[in-house]
This record gives sequence, C-alpha cells and structure tokens, in this order.
Amino acid sequence: MAVTLMKHEASPGSAHAMLGDRTCNQLQPGEEPEALRFLAERPIHAVFLATILRDNGAVSPNNRGTFYVCRNGSKKIEGIALIGHATIVEARTDHAVAAFAQLAAHSRHAHLIRGERRTVETFWKHYSEGGQQARLVCREMLFEKMEQTPPFEPVAELRLATLQETEHVVAINGLLATQEGGSDPLERDAEGFRARTRRRIDQQRIWIWMRDGKAIFKADIVGHTPEMIYLEGIHVHPDERKKGYGKRCLLQLSSILARPGRSVCLTINERRANAAAFYVRAGFDYHSEYLTIYLGQE
Repeated sequence: MAVTLMKHEASPGSAHAMLGDRTCNQLQPGEEPEALRFLAERPIHAVFLATILRDNGAVSPNNRGTFYVCRNGSKKIEGIALIGHATIVEARTDHAVAAFAQLAAHSRHAHLIRGERRTVETFWKHYSEGGQQARLVCREMLFEKMEQTPPFEPVAELRLATLQETEHVVAINGLLATQEGGSDPLERDAEGFRARTRRRIDQQRIWIWMRDGKAIFKADIVGHTPEMIYLEGIHVHPDERKKGYGKRCLLQLSSILARPGRSVCLTINERRANAAAFYVRAGFDYHSEYLTIYLGQE
C-alpha cells in the first residue's frame, strides 16, 4: 500500500499525497460545509474535528495543525484528518488512513495521535515505518449518554467559569494532562496553555463549582456540535470525593447540555477502569474502544 508524496512535501501546509486514484490535499477555505457534512455522518467519532472546523475554519493557527481531505477517483470524500500537535483521523477506508499517516510522518510538531482503536492501529502501522517511536500508549473507553437524565439534587453553584478563574482551571488541567500523558503542558508551553484556557472560557465551554476559593468540580466541553457534546477534564477536588458531588454535577451538566438529537460523550483511560462505574451511575453507556499514542518527543 505505497503512498507517493508529491513536491513540497516538507511543508505541512502544501504537502499532498496520492494513493492509486485517491488524492489527499489540504482542506481549503470554502470546503468547510462539505467537510462538516461528512463528519456529521459519524458525530460521536468526529465531534472533535467538527468542533475545531466550526470554530476556526479550514485554515487557522488555532487549529494547531493542518486539515487534510482524502478523495477517491470520483472526488468523494473518504477521510478528513487534522495533522499537527494532536493528530486526529476520521476515515472510511484504510487507504485514506494510510495516506494520512504518510503525510503525518513528515510533520515535526506531532505530540499525540488519537482516535478509534482500529483506525489508530492502522495509522500507526504506516506512520511508524519511518522509525517513529511511541513514548506512551493509552487505551481508552468511549462512553455516551443518550437517555433522559434521572432525578438528581442540583448544585446551585455549578456555573460557567469566568476569566478570573483561569488559574484554577489551568492548574487542574495541567495536572490532568501530566497524569494522562506523562508530560507537563505548563513546562512545554505555559503561555499557549493559558491562552487556550482563556479562549475556552470565553467560548463558555468550562463549567466549575467554586467554594471558599476551591474548585470542587470542573469539566471542559472540548467538542460541541449540533449532534454531540464531548466532555473532558472532569475533576472533583481530592478532599471532596466520595460525597456524591461529582455525580450530581455531571448529571446536572448533562441535563443542561443534552437535548433530543444530541448526546454527551467522554473517554476514560483503561487505567482508571474503576471510574467507569461512576459514569455508568451517571447514565453513561460504553460505546467503543479508543487509543491515544503519545510520541517520543516531549
């Protein structure tokens, strides 16, 4: 399954690939509606890509990478990928996955590869042919909440975070990222990490419960489309665990965000399999396997 990289392949923005009658080129401004229709066909798996594309468009520094589209000989889309700091692939064929992997192998900024287990395994098979090494491999479980939220005791103080709470959120998310990926984002890029946190707060995508200057509960909306909400960074303060706060907040947040035709999803690292019971009690059901590969460079 050879992929031919064409000229200017060293430049991520201009590289393109050919595989048989398939071509992979950078997604261009104006192509977003077609791309979003493709991504909406599998909303739970494409929610992250679709959110970035909706927020920023095909070309933006906020994407932290380059969008590519793979088309077959009939010009029909077979896959869309964001290749950059976080490399994410949504593809219908192994040919498209292979082409994206060959393009990504020429990127010098990749930190992680993430997605459905089978897609990532296929991607890695081609990507690692150039000798790239994995620093850490994390197996994850994707959970989805579709049913009506059961009765719960609301938390009056649960609300959207404000910019004044940026440092609380930065500290929590920095800790979670370090625990998950083994690399501290505040050491790699503290300024950028804070800027991205402030932007997410501005977008009204971080929920928090503060009490006496302490964040009791916090959750980030990292994916937001008409069909799906993707939550990440769910955190309960260590001193406040096993008091039912996390379940109450998650039930309340789900009731706010979910609606007919739109569900809520999240992933759990298999190392925290005991946490799965918590999410099941909050109305989430297992959906599928995911995989994150952290690359060798810090």
